[in-house]
Amino acid sequence: MHPGLLGYLRGIVGEDAEDVASDAWLEIARDLGRFRGDGAGFRGWTATIARHRALDHLRRVRARPRPTRFEQDLLELPAAGDAAGEALDALSTERALSLIAGLPRQQAEAVLLRVVVGLDGPSAARVLGKRPGAVRSAAHRGLMRLAEQLKERGR
Repeated sequence: MHPGLLGYLRGIVGEDAEDVASDAWLEIARDLGRFRGDGAGFRGWTATIARHRALDHLRRVRARPRPTRFEQDLLELPAAGDAAGEALDALSTERALSLIAGLPRQQAEAVLLRVVVGLDGPSAARVLGKRPGAVRSAAHRGLMRLAEQLKERGR
C-alpha cells in the first residue's frame, strides 16, 4: 500500500511526499479503529486521508512558496495525447511522476489514483468527490496527453 500511496503523493506534492505520507499514516493509524470495510475500501480510505494531508500541505506551501527540483523539468515539457500504455511503460517512475505533475490537476490526480495507487473508478471518484465517469474521463485524457508528449519527444 505504501509505495502506491507515496507515488500518488509525489505526483501531488513532489519532494515533500514522504513528509506528507508520514502525516497521513499517523492519521490512518490513529483512526484505524473507526474504519469499516474491505481491502479496496481501505485503499480508498487511505488515499482520501493522504489527499487531504497533501492539500493541507499545498495550502501551507502556497502561503510561503519555495522552489522544487521539478520546476525546471515541468517548464520544459512539450504539449499533449496518444496510447496510454506506451506512456507509462516507457518512463522511469521518477520521470513518469514528473510528467504527471505537469498535467492539469484533475487529470494528474485521476491518473495517480487509477494507475499508481490502483484504485478502481468508483473508489477514485469517492476520493476526489467526483462521479466515476468524470474520473475515468480525466484519467483517459491525462494518459493520452502523456503518450503524445512521449511521442513528440521521440521525434
